[in-house]
Amino acid sequence: MDKKTIKDINVKAKKLIIRVDFNVPLDEQGHITDDRRITAALPTIQYALKEGAAKVILMSHLGRPKGTGFEAAFSLRPMALRLEQLLKERIAFLNDCIGPVVKEAVAQSKERLILLENLRFHKAEEKNDAAFAKELASLADIYVNDAFGTAHRAHASTVGITQYLPSVAGFLIEKELQYLGNAINNPKRPLVVILGGAKVSDKIELIKNLIPKANSIIIGGGMAYTFLKAQGIGVGDSKLEKDKMDMAKELMVQAKKAGVELALTKDFVITQSFESDNCKISDTIPDGWQSLDIGPKTREYYKRILSKARTVVWNGPLGVFEREAYMQGTKDIAEYLASLKDVTVVIGGGDSAAAVAKLGLEDKMTHISTGGGASLEFLEGKTLPGIAALNST
Repeated sequence: MDKKTIKDINVKAKKLIIRVDFNVPLDEQGHITDDRRITAALPTIQYALKEGAAKVILMSHLGRPKGTGFEAAFSLRPMALRLEQLLKERIAFLNDCIGPVVKEAVAQSKERLILLENLRFHKAEEKNDAAFAKELASLADIYVNDAFGTAHRAHASTVGITQYLPSVAGFLIEKELQYLGNAINNPKRPLVVILGGAKVSDKIELIKNLIPKANSIIIGGGMAYTFLKAQGIGVGDSKLEKDKMDMAKELMVQAKKAGVELALTKDFVITQSFESDNCKISDTIPDGWQSLDIGPKTREYYKRILSKARTVVWNGPLGVFEREAYMQGTKDIAEYLASLKDVTVVIGGGDSAAAVAKLGLEDKMTHISTGGGASLEFLEGKTLPGIAALNST
């Protein structure tokens, strides 16, 4: 990584403002249902405290508030409570993120650890407003970005603030770039990429970027039916992007030229209604039926490909995994990956990470990205604004 990290600077007696990603799911009572993004930020926070930082000020967004002020449903207060439990240290939670009251509270706080209220209560955050960024910067001496999940957004707390403070990466961003970067640009081979999810249109740039790099690309989920239809195979009423069929054909030609195996679904779990759990396994998808998962032949086919892999990158589930009737494909492949020895398995955040978590297999994967959109854009070969803005080594 050519960006400075928190280890490259002296934080002793300095005030640090750290952009974390506490955008975690809450239930209807406001309780956190998955704290992985909070625990992922702990190494950077603990390092700053251990190295003698005078103050560690944390800032994050949560959800999509209107940007016109406080909304109770999007308050970061539950994150402050969870962080206190995890760190066993008192945290000062402030009711806003900018303004003279916040500045005074930071200056007077007896606690070294401070959490600001939701950045997106201000429209200026997402607009990357310079005045808003400058106010955030005025709270500290050093800026640390450890929010990989928002690194693909050019917001005030990810890009604007870097104009006013020395800016470095935290350990989570360093880890994300290391695993995702090595998996794609310097993998142990063969490199097998598993792509799922609903739409081909969401993954076109990803497939284009991966064809020259991967040895095999496995395609499942809703996006597979556009590829199958482009080959003249009937897909019944399954999810289909007719306007992307020519692109699917083109990608298949590119893969063949590059000697990359593009593996498609061979059999299906089909149903007559998306809402119904009444389903059957079939080698074809008749009219009036739709496929919501890969069948057992496909699972074995994919496993044979994966058995040769030394590096696997997985982005997107292989079926409607949220439903018991259609999760077997995703479950089987996840369990198979978890059983592989001496294979680097990188899960690209988003729904794939949610599926692995649901199955309780997180500890068996080499790395699970905390950023769905950010990991997708990184794997597409795009520059992430929040990374590009940091100081280089």
